[in-house]
Amino acid sequence: MKKLKRFFIVLIILFSTFTIYVLAVNRNSVNMNTRQKILKAVYPALMWFTKLTGTKSAIAENEKTIPPVSFYGLKATANDSSQFLFETLKGKKVLLVNTASDCGYTAQYAELETLYRQYRGQLNIIAFPANDFKEQEKGSDADIAAFCQRNYGVSFPVMTKSAVVSGDQQNPVFQWLSNPALNGWNSKAPSWNFAKYLIDEEGKLVNYFDPSVSPLSKDIIQAITRK
Repeated sequence: MKKLKRFFIVLIILFSTFTIYVLAVNRNSVNMNTRQKILKAVYPALMWFTKLTGTKSAIAENEKTIPPVSFYGLKATANDSSQFLFETLKGKKVLLVNTASDCGYTAQYAELETLYRQYRGQLNIIAFPANDFKEQEKGSDADIAAFCQRNYGVSFPVMTKSAVVSGDQQNPVFQWLSNPALNGWNSKAPSWNFAKYLIDEEGKLVNYFDPSVSPLSKDIIQAITRK
């Protein structure tokens, strides 16, 4: 009986401590649901675990292959319904990321914003919200824009919600990113939310990074700063 009592006391203490931690992490969060707040709080542990186990940590690299179809011929629809022409991206590196608001990796929005500000003028980041994985992006485009700006201070372009996985509805940008006949070498579509594709200054797809690779990892920093 005493052991059971001690167990429940410890359980209560742990729950209380975790609740205080979640509240502290989310003291500046706006209109987040409970799931989103918990995911934001446990993100560091998730990244530590995936790094430790090597889960979803694939990185693919290409330096020389010229794409058969120009990256700069692509376009997308921005969150505000304006047309975003990729020809405006010439001369800079571009990181394209499929995103979601209810994912364990959603806190990468903050890291992406840090990366964007750190390399402003050298790097463009474009987010493509998608509801493809466990329906973790159910909100409207307006909901997504507000969520990103209020909770993570996102200032890089966010596109309208679309499909990024292979299929008839796949966003043309992700068709290009995951089709070797278009990009020259890569066939890997996003494996989960927050997969990352890096384009160099000449419009070549040079890297794919799985979701568990932090935007602030040395691998991504080195790829961005590589001449």
